[in-house]
Amino acid sequence: MAFLTLYLLYVIIVLFLIIYLKLVFKCKRAVKISDSVKRHIEKNHKNSDQYLVQPPGPLPLPLIGNLALLGKYDVPFEGFSALSKIYGDVYSLTLGTIRCVVVNNLETIKEVLNQNGIFFGGRPDFERFHRIFGGDRNNSLALCDWSNLQQKRRNLARKHCSPRNNTDYFEKLNEVGCTEVEKCIEHMKKMVQDTAGEIHMKPMIMETCANLFLGYMCSTRFEYDDIDFKNMVRSFDEIFWEINQGYAVDFLPWLSPFYKKHMQTLDSWAKVIRKFILNRVIGNRDEKIRMQNENDDDFTDALLRSLAKEENVTKNTIIFMLEDFLGGHSAIGNLVYLSLGYIAKYPQIGKRIQEEIHAMSQNGKRKITLHDAEDMPFTIATLFEILRHTSSPIVPHVATENSLINGYGIFKDTIVFINNYELNMSEKYWEHPKEFNPERFLEYVPVHKLKKDNALDSSMVLRVKKNIPQFLPFSIGKRTCIGQNLVKSYSFLMLINILQNFDVSCENTENIKMYKACLAVPPETYSLKFTARR
Repeated sequence: MAFLTLYLLYVIIVLFLIIYLKLVFKCKRAVKISDSVKRHIEKNHKNSDQYLVQPPGPLPLPLIGNLALLGKYDVPFEGFSALSKIYGDVYSLTLGTIRCVVVNNLETIKEVLNQNGIFFGGRPDFERFHRIFGGDRNNSLALCDWSNLQQKRRNLARKHCSPRNNTDYFEKLNEVGCTEVEKCIEHMKKMVQDTAGEIHMKPMIMETCANLFLGYMCSTRFEYDDIDFKNMVRSFDEIFWEINQGYAVDFLPWLSPFYKKHMQTLDSWAKVIRKFILNRVIGNRDEKIRMQNENDDDFTDALLRSLAKEENVTKNTIIFMLEDFLGGHSAIGNLVYLSLGYIAKYPQIGKRIQEEIHAMSQNGKRKITLHDAEDMPFTIATLFEILRHTSSPIVPHVATENSLINGYGIFKDTIVFINNYELNMSEKYWEHPKEFNPERFLEYVPVHKLKKDNALDSSMVLRVKKNIPQFLPFSIGKRTCIGQNLVKSYSFLMLINILQNFDVSCENTENIKMYKACLAVPPETYSLKFTARR
């Protein structure tokens, strides 16, 4: 028996040693790049050797790789920044047994996402991502690998999700937004009237944002007391929180048996959403589409109509695509609730936004619409400052073939982390980056106009800065967030209407917990006090 135990121990040690030596060998091996990659990079890089060394980095431990190094920090992204001080702006990590590269500076991030973006169009193959999208993450626009289908889906969605000013789509965006937010405020007034203290208002905010997207994309809305609707919104919020978390099982698949219940929970959330969209949103639209003009299509009609035009697009693909875009409301809801939390912590910020609202609305005589956003720079700057503090690193990319970053060789299937946290919180890019200060996004610019006597008046007007290259909350390149205009527009409308009607506060601001580099807050989170304004 003792001999057998020693033998098994010997076998385990040998296996660990083999795995470790393989990892070390992978870290040291040069990367051979293809002729097509070589020709592409010769245009932009001096180093065009066919064999390139990998980026430097710490040696991994067996099984866990370098995961223990990141475990020392509150969030992994702080670890990314700290390790860059040792290994440089581009370095290698092995997380579990998965080869990764971390990119920390602006110039190299642009190289990865813009110049060499064609080689980094993949996404990580995490089990959680598959579970959320019906067993295949390629059903998602954000989590799929780049493909011709992905390009077609983005082209189809662009005019709806990125409407230009003075277009019919923008006018619909504005009309739906103003109408739904007005309903939200009336509902909030009733809630505040019935409750003297603090209220957990997040579910209400999330439901309004869901109706904003449903109204704009699907020409429908649901009452706030609709149980199925509430369950669907809650499931989206749970998934949004989930996507913004990291789990050991992502890099240590052998832990999967211990996450069985968690994966089943992901499945259940996804099924709730899918059933609601199929039964309550899509319903029997086919006949409606046949009877109406294509110019009258909303986003959902346009998706369904595309079924007849694309051979490789199925109805299942359409449902997942619609689900993915409707899920964008979770980002807005979380951003708005975070904004209210920041305003409760920094009441002077809320007062200044209310002064801007007072001036723009002419003391409440007119409604504020999306057309007014450009003339309310402090409000926009506040939203940007919140995004700077909360935007997590951009969804990881994956190398689709052997390539290079900053002259280093990158193997195919390497996960590339774009450390947006470093761009947002480094003193290299910002003055006093840890301070919450919307002013950093503002500047005074001259506005030349003629007076009544035809003399030229060069007045200075406060505006949001046009070009801040290190501020990339929606990423750049071909995988830029296609719904960013919806996020900006509806978060603006929600925030100004709430602050126009309520003062927001909290008796103990220590209860307002913000998560570093995380746009999400848990579905069950802090409560706030809303006091009706006269």
